This record gives sequence, C-alpha cells and structure tokens, in this order.
Amino acid sequence: MTINDITLIRHGQANTGARDERSYDMLSKTGHQQAKWLGEYLKTNGDTFDRIICGSLRRHQETATGLNLPYDVQIDPRVNEMRYFDLAEEFRLLTGTPVPESPAEFSTHLPQVFNAWHHGKLDSAHESYIAFAQRFADVMSELKALSGRSLVVTSGGVIGMAIVQHLALGPDGFARVMLPINNSSMHRFQVCDDETHLVSYNGTPHLDMADRLHARTTI
Repeated sequence: MTINDITLIRHGQANTGARDERSYDMLSKTGHQQAKWLGEYLKTNGDTFDRIICGSLRRHQETATGLNLPYDVQIDPRVNEMRYFDLAEEFRLLTGTPVPESPAEFSTHLPQVFNAWHHGKLDSAHESYIAFAQRFADVMSELKALSGRSLVVTSGGVIGMAIVQHLALGPDGFARVMLPINNSSMHRFQVCDDETHLVSYNGTPHLDMADRLHARTTI
C-alpha cells in the first residue's frame, strides 16, 4: 500500500486594510507571528516533510520563511491565489454591487462573486473559474503520484477549491468552505493507493491556547 500526505497551509494574516492585490500581498505583524508559532509547533510535534511547495506571492513566501523549517522551498505559481480584488471590481462594474467594507458584507458578497465567476461573467478581468480550479488540480495530481509528505503554503481560495473538487461542490459550497478558513491553518489530505481522503480541515493547534486565541483570524 502506498500512502502519502499532502498538507495545505494558508498564509498568515495579510494586510487586512488593503483595497487592491498589491497592497494586500504582505503579512501583517500578526501574520508573521502566526507563521512563527506554526513552525515551532511543527518542529515540536516532530512533523517532517519530503518537500515544501510555496506560491510566488509575497505573503506565501513570507509565511514559508517564517515557518523556519529545515527544507528547501520550491516556488510554484500554480498555487497562487485568485485575484479577489480584480474579481470584485469586475463584479461591481457588471452589477453595481460595491466592494464589501466589512467581514459581514464580505460573507454575503463572496458567494455572489463566485457564482458570477463560475458562470463565466468575470473572465475579462481574471482567469476563468475552470482554469483556476485546474491549475491546482494539476499540482494535487502530481503530489498524489509522489511518495512521502508534502507541505504546500498557499491561500484560502486554493485550499477551498481543493476541498470543493474533492467533495464535488459548486460555487456556493466553495464560498462556504473558504469563508471560515483561518490564517496559518492546516488542511490535510491522505492518499492511499488510488483513494484520497480529507482527514483534517482548518486545524490551528498552534493558536488553540488561551493566550493565542486573539491571533486566530480569517481576514
């Protein structure tokens, strides 16, 4: 029996006050601390990996560096996030719906954007929903074919899409899966021969102590 593990990690908290992709793409002070605590947890827990893959975005690379794990990091832009601000702006131009200003507005806005994106209405400003899904599906297929343990530092949208594809959900399910994903959380798939199982979702053991609960963030 061939068994391997694929652990997906969402980046630490980014610049939450940003209004565009470029200014969002950097870790906040809390985000750097989340990455440091996660790396310490992994080392204390005795977790070892055969490879670490990281997106090419700054927030991905800052998170991977903050983990401070003794492995070379492979940069792969296929694990980069969707450009949410571009999608939101195109959705605004299409429907007149303003870009959300609060977490509550964001939770209502995201399913609307994802449905429009899924139906091909936002493709002039962004890669298609299908192309976004396929590029990380290709990465997962490659990792499933390898032995050992893989760690992937990526974003909530990529993690959500991996779970959505595994569970065969649509755009509404994509939004529901993605919205609760915590910064620096872990999500683990286990591959046994030809069977893939989602064995953990949204784990934050490095933030579960009472004095760290303040650092459990989704945005």
